[in-house]
Amino acid sequence: MLWKKNPLSVREIHDRLNNGWAYTTTKTTLDRMAGKGILTRESAHGVFIYAPLVGRAAGLVQWVKFIADNVFDLEPAEVVNLFAKRKTYSDEEIKELRDLLSRDDERH
Repeated sequence: MLWKKNPLSVREIHDRLNNGWAYTTTKTTLDRMAGKGILTRESAHGVFIYAPLVGRAAGLVQWVKFIADNVFDLEPAEVVNLFAKRKTYSDEEIKELRDLLSRDDERH
């Protein structure tokens, strides 16, 4: 969502997610993403606003790795395959995810 329209406040993001999370969970997640260098966090009129620091695919790669390791206990490529099967992302985005994951694996 932030890659389509930004910057957004925690409240704007939380309301658009409509995923059943508590507001504090949304804020914590955004703060962690900012701490990892995926998002910027700035204060405007006493409200924190967030915007992406990296492209959509690069940000997603970090989340894929987190989900693969901590949620599903899968290889990151298997998580990307789940995205591909659900047609969540375009073929070009899936290719970019795979390329980014491959490059990152080569560095480690």
